[in-house]
Amino acid sequence: MDKIKLSLPVIVEGKYDKIALSAVADAHIVTTDGFGIFNSREKRALISRISENGIIVMCDSDSAGGVIRAHLSGIVPKDRLLQLYVPCIKGKERRKSAPSKEGLLGVEGMSAEILRERILALAEIHPEILGGEAVTREEITKGDLYELGLSGGENAAEKRDYVAAKAGLPSGMTAKALLAALNTVMTRTEFLKLVTGDTDDKQN
Repeated sequence: MDKIKLSLPVIVEGKYDKIALSAVADAHIVTTDGFGIFNSREKRALISRISENGIIVMCDSDSAGGVIRAHLSGIVPKDRLLQLYVPCIKGKERRKSAPSKEGLLGVEGMSAEILRERILALAEIHPEILGGEAVTREEITKGDLYELGLSGGENAAEKRDYVAAKAGLPSGMTAKALLAALNTVMTRTEFLKLVTGDTDDKQN
């Protein structure tokens, strides 16, 4: 099966993630060396430099991956960060003697089929990752989350987790993180349909 040629660089956490992704994608892949990026001025400078036209972030869907994604958002402007999430699947990587703290497979534990599926799904929203023209589209806003009870209200965290699960995203995301992720993986119309079952935009 041919590799997917990506026109944007990809950030992953470690070398085994890079090996897994390299099996399905022809791309410039950079590792954060886990939390090593926090203390590496050179790695942060590299990521800042290669992200001029955008960069794909493909960290694990656990809390550690969330911390790294948040750190990267302080290095690269949010409009250049394309968040790519792998599904939350319980399990253990073959090379490890025990599961991770949260018992979830990381990028390295994903099958080639899942990685291809997630990349192609991202390309539907952001064709520029395959060298196509970027599409201007209406984005999901902070106001949308607030009006739908996903931020600033009672049980907002539980509602965010529910929407995240339906969208194939990790649980425990802040409103800010969920907003960034949703705008990467779906259109505003798809979001409204996901949450309310209605494609009509009642705010316009």
